Amino acid sequence: MKAKSGRYSVYIRPFTYAADLFVINFLTYALLPHVFFSLYFLLFISLSWVIIALNTGFYEVYRYTKVSAIFGKILRQFFIFTVLCYAFSGFLIGNADEHGTLRYTGTALVLIASLKLFIFYFLRKYRSIWGGNFRRVVIAGNGKSVPQLTDFFNENPDYGYKLIAAFDLEGPGDKKSKIDACFQFVKENKIDEIYCSLHELTEHQINMFVDFTDNNLKILKFLPDNRELLSRNFKVDYYDYIPVISPRTIPLDDPINKAIKRVFDIAFSAGVIVLFLSWLTPLLALLIKLESKGPVFFKQRRNGLNYHEFNCFKFRSMRPNAIADLEQVSKNDPRITRVGKFMRKTSIDELPQFYNVLIGDMSVVGPRPHMVSHTEMYARRVDKFMVRHFVKPGITGLAQTNGFRGEVENDKDIIYRVKYDIFYMENWSLLLDIRIVFMTFINAVRGDEKAY
Repeated sequence: MKAKSGRYSVYIRPFTYAADLFVINFLTYALLPHVFFSLYFLLFISLSWVIIALNTGFYEVYRYTKVSAIFGKILRQFFIFTVLCYAFSGFLIGNADEHGTLRYTGTALVLIASLKLFIFYFLRKYRSIWGGNFRRVVIAGNGKSVPQLTDFFNENPDYGYKLIAAFDLEGPGDKKSKIDACFQFVKENKIDEIYCSLHELTEHQINMFVDFTDNNLKILKFLPDNRELLSRNFKVDYYDYIPVISPRTIPLDDPINKAIKRVFDIAFSAGVIVLFLSWLTPLLALLIKLESKGPVFFKQRRNGLNYHEFNCFKFRSMRPNAIADLEQVSKNDPRITRVGKFMRKTSIDELPQFYNVLIGDMSVVGPRPHMVSHTEMYARRVDKFMVRHFVKPGITGLAQTNGFRGEVENDKDIIYRVKYDIFYMENWSLLLDIRIVFMTFINAVRGDEKAY
């Protein structure tokens, strides 16, 4: 199984947020009376800007977004922002300094709109001239949208899509064999996205595409051929005038949600490291060393975001052995030391993973990572197991707080873990993370029968 290979500009949106906030704060000092240059006003305009942007979709500009749509977002953003600035002006100085406020918001409009359009057009030129920031795609199927989308990809290289192949699923021959050939091509040629026409595909054949992309960390998008599908609760984008359906939405794909989760991870992990690991580590190191020879920490290769491998840290709870990376711990496992039994029962052995969180390999909450050998085994046995790798793995997760932690004793254990993990991915919120952390703490205090 290979890692996902898409080329994604994850830093563009955070950069534009930072640049826009710099502009509106700098212009406060440059254009408004000094009474405005206060911590209260700067906090007010910064928070207002972000909240308005989240509600207007100001930063939701994609490679297929129309320029007219960008202008619409700019006008909506600045209309609401100007109204709030006028309101705060009246509150701050008793009457709104109309000329100063209008000059301030007007200048900000010109600068931010210019920057936004510059980035948009620069990326287009970068894609078409230098071939960077592109995604390798294939089209499968024979619907009426297929030739239109083919022309769109071929005639608009500045959008950053490189059409590698198109697969005809009709005509002589078995359709299943043609679909299998498409899948094989995708795996062998590092394809990032599959655009599948729903024309004359059965529900089973559609599920074949869904299952393949889920299990191989590929992006799947559908080309509908009737309006009935468009009325369902799918996310629909338009490439020019061609409707494209995304069957799965992951909240953590949004840079703002990703930033919120990262801030929570850094704050929480730093707190645990300073408040607990700073004094607990030397104490446990002494107890571990007194009972058995070997290192204090145990590190194991596991699969994380996009299937990339990383070293997962734990306090060593077993005697050094040759099969530590191959066999899971079982109940009454003779490899576990007495200190290790206590650490595993209370989950203290997992605390060093907060270092993994701090450096960015893991998150506080997410699907639990498995050792590399087990990941490959479960990927072959359990449908949609690989979907878990679309987000960072966690120290704890929704599955673990619902009774599916520890040893995988049968297929039911891993199947339900995958179901809970996918539900978490598709329904993430900061409140859900906090609830899972709270439930993990409660379970640790109570003691979990599968903690061994």
